Amino acid sequence: MKPTRSILIGLVSVAVALAAGHLVAGLVSPAASPFLAVGNTAIDLTPTALKNFAVRTFGENDKLVLLGGMGVVLAVLGVVAGLLSRRSPWPGTVLAGLLGLLGIAAVLARPTTTALSVLAPLVSLVAGVAAFRWLWSLAPAVVPGRRKFLLSTAAVAAVAGVAAAGGQLLAGRVDVEASRRGIRLRPRETAPEIPFDADFAREGTPSFLTPNEKFYRVDTALTVPRLRAEDWRMRVHGMVDNEMVLTYDDLLRRPLVEKTITLVCVSNEVGGPYISTSNFIGVSLADLLRDAGVRPGADQLATTSVDGWTCGTPVASIMAPGSNALLALGMNGEPLPIERGFPVRMVVPGLYGYVSATKWLVDAELTTFAAFDAYWARRGWGKKAPVKVMSRIDRPKSFERAPAGKFVAAGVAWAQHTGVDGVEVRVDGGPWQKATLATEVNVDTWRMWRVELDLAPGNHTLECRATDRTGYTQTNERAAPIPDGATGWHSMVFTTE
Repeated sequence: MKPTRSILIGLVSVAVALAAGHLVAGLVSPAASPFLAVGNTAIDLTPTALKNFAVRTFGENDKLVLLGGMGVVLAVLGVVAGLLSRRSPWPGTVLAGLLGLLGIAAVLARPTTTALSVLAPLVSLVAGVAAFRWLWSLAPAVVPGRRKFLLSTAAVAAVAGVAAAGGQLLAGRVDVEASRRGIRLRPRETAPEIPFDADFAREGTPSFLTPNEKFYRVDTALTVPRLRAEDWRMRVHGMVDNEMVLTYDDLLRRPLVEKTITLVCVSNEVGGPYISTSNFIGVSLADLLRDAGVRPGADQLATTSVDGWTCGTPVASIMAPGSNALLALGMNGEPLPIERGFPVRMVVPGLYGYVSATKWLVDAELTTFAAFDAYWARRGWGKKAPVKVMSRIDRPKSFERAPAGKFVAAGVAWAQHTGVDGVEVRVDGGPWQKATLATEVNVDTWRMWRVELDLAPGNHTLECRATDRTGYTQTNERAAPIPDGATGWHSMVFTTE
């Protein structure tokens, strides 16, 4: 068999396998797609350092990069299967079977797998092997059979395309946007109006409130879960006196409050971008747990997302006076965007998101840290992870060229629960200068700063550090995000001329 024909057989067979699995997953459960299941398992098995690199390098596009990389790998395997099968179909058949078994194993490994979920990878395996064997039988070495082979291959490829599109349509048949549009959130207690001088956005800082579409997103969900508010349920159980199963309407009947809160991701390197602020609307998580009756000894709230991701939050942080911990239903005046956790997410100020901000929340169990390790705790991250005092330079940008003379530097700082008392900057290792702070909104939010500098022409290094209200000044000791958050002074190299 000619190499071009064998390669084509391998590629089309891979496409058939993926499309068939995706179609059946659309009928059964989108998470059962073997392609997505392998991707999610790859995320789970990826070393933490590599995950951090992906987040740092690709940001919210890290999952697209993973999917693209998987597509390339599968295409290469299809080519290899075809080339190994020029004289006999068995090498390609065995390789296709192994890939099918990998898909079955990946689906079985997912925490949300049901008995029906296995249908998708099984169909994928059978379809891929069958397509490979049939196309191989139609690929004679002589020229007269070429037309039949090419037409048949094109037809199979077309069927694969239709199946993939059908699977995608079926996976998206849950109209979550219609569910969002039907919700009206009317908080009994609204957040205070943000002062006009709460940021220095004209001088380079972010706006104080982050628009919903720009709010950072870092999670393990390869595809965004689609769950309607009408179908949402959350079980509160474990070490409680009164087990509860709550619906979305149950939450709407509770007093809704609006709180201005900053969330921070532990993946942030020093000066990192993964911090945002919103007016969150929700119900008091502390009040809900009081109604459930937290039993003595329960020191961890283990929460689970609809896709099986788990989080562990210190009960003491939730129940502390003025904690402002919420089951959030809305952001900035509208229901949660789907990507940000719709219908319901958790928000606990003062803790990094991986221990406090479960999105697409469906289960809450009162337990202990000794009895349960959440997703990231099993991978060596800290279990409690309070947000550390930190500051960041937003202006100037790295390697920016600016006019010499008067120059305004600006940035943000945060010290949740205690508040930012001061920010200092220095140029080229010189004396520290106090920056002017923007008006404080509350201690659970970031605070903007600015400082006027007089700079001579040349290359400069600007550093910043923040001090909280206890008198603690952030350390210059550099530490990576693992295991419980980065430390160190942020610095920026730029040029004036």
